[in-house]
Amino acid sequence: MDDCCAPGTPQGFDREFNARFARRLARGYRRDGLTPSARLVLDFATSVGLDGASVLEIGGGIGDIQLEALKRGASRTTNVELSSAYESEAARLLDEAGMRDRVTRVLGVDLAGTPEAVERADIVVLHRVVCCYPDFEGLLEAAAGRGRRAVVFSHPPRNLMTRVTARMINVVYGLTGNPYRSFAHAPDAMLAVLRRRGFEPRFRERSGPWHVVGTVRA
Repeated sequence: MDDCCAPGTPQGFDREFNARFARRLARGYRRDGLTPSARLVLDFATSVGLDGASVLEIGGGIGDIQLEALKRGASRTTNVELSSAYESEAARLLDEAGMRDRVTRVLGVDLAGTPEAVERADIVVLHRVVCCYPDFEGLLEAAAGRGRRAVVFSHPPRNLMTRVTARMINVVYGLTGNPYRSFAHAPDAMLAVLRRRGFEPRFRERSGPWHVVGTVRA
């Protein structure tokens, strides 16, 4: 996890988040439901008001949070994803739930660069995403611009251990030709982006290494 942001669209998503990874996530969701950190994201969305709401998830993977949001009353969801490897598993889960007609999946769109590519939504979700993206300011600016009522995101802690560990991992990625990188962005700096766009924190919880921050439009 580098200390600063690098401009440009992140690379290597299909390699890092591949079909095997997607299948593992889908198996876990079918067996156990949402992960604890994902449940925190959904709990915040529920507290804001999911009944009849639209949800935009950036980097939603197999779409498990969206499925649960629909079950809790959301009207429709949109998923924006840079890795194509999730699509087969996401389609299977949607078919199993009978909800394919209520979900739009947008593939290959870098929202930070082209936020107008998707419609605005009541609630915007970024779960385990900002640590995968070099330009957190651009990404969170775009998320805020797409959110009518709330933006919720999660991030790992930014301490010496995580920074050193991830830096070493990124060195290995570089040596093996993997273009994917992870990042340890400063939590206060991320929240400051949303505050500049009129969002204030109303929810802060932690599950394992993941800190979940829910903000609402002031």
